[in-house]
Amino acid sequence: MQTFDSDGVSIAYLDVAPKEGRAEPILLIHGFASNHAVNWVNTSWVRSLTGAGRRVIALDNRGHGRSGKLYDPEAYGSDLMAEDARRLLDHLEIPRADVMGYSMGARITAFLALGHPDRVRSAVLGGLGIHLVEGRGLPAGISEAMEAPSRDTVADPTARMFRAFAEQTGSDLRALAACMRGSRQTLSRAEVAQIEVPVLVAVGTTDTVAGSGPALAALVPEAKALDIPNRDHNLAVGDKVHKAGVLEFLDARP
Repeated sequence: MQTFDSDGVSIAYLDVAPKEGRAEPILLIHGFASNHAVNWVNTSWVRSLTGAGRRVIALDNRGHGRSGKLYDPEAYGSDLMAEDARRLLDHLEIPRADVMGYSMGARITAFLALGHPDRVRSAVLGGLGIHLVEGRGLPAGISEAMEAPSRDTVADPTARMFRAFAEQTGSDLRALAACMRGSRQTLSRAEVAQIEVPVLVAVGTTDTVAGSGPALAALVPEAKALDIPNRDHNLAVGDKVHKAGVLEFLDARP
């Protein structure tokens, strides 16, 4: 991996060129407590996208993976993390890219598409539906779960699952607690209606974290919904229906 300085924060990223094809760039933004490898490499997304002739850039969000760790919740606003993504495009001298995010990464992608529509050719919002607007999603208590002395002391099953996941990925638990407290911003219905780029909202049909994908897609002028059958928030990520739908969307967009 390589790193660059994003306004004082070290951001690690992967940049993989295809063996053949037009090498159109796509930027991948992972979810909370994950990293580029868990979200995109281990699920074969990088291989699928490069196999389709695309140049794949995948970053570790601040507080995650090999990127800089910060402990102030105010350092983790979705708009700030969207600027990390924008600065990475600047660093790589990429004027415009397709952008795909999952869960928290989809929230960041939405902020990037709204704030910098000239830099986003299209946006894929995976694992995030109407909760981008309604403000629900991951339950309260995840920050406290990250700070608990042991995951065995965490009562809420979802919070305990995220604590276990964070431990499996070798994450900095204190940084994740700050991130969860600082990164749960929403967009209003009026704001999502201002997103001008083509959007695909891809959500598992049993995903209770994301909220309805079709409900969010109905609010965005150039959006369509992709249902990922019988998949929850975790299993939808690398699903073959998800991959096929995204590749079809990317091939069809202007």
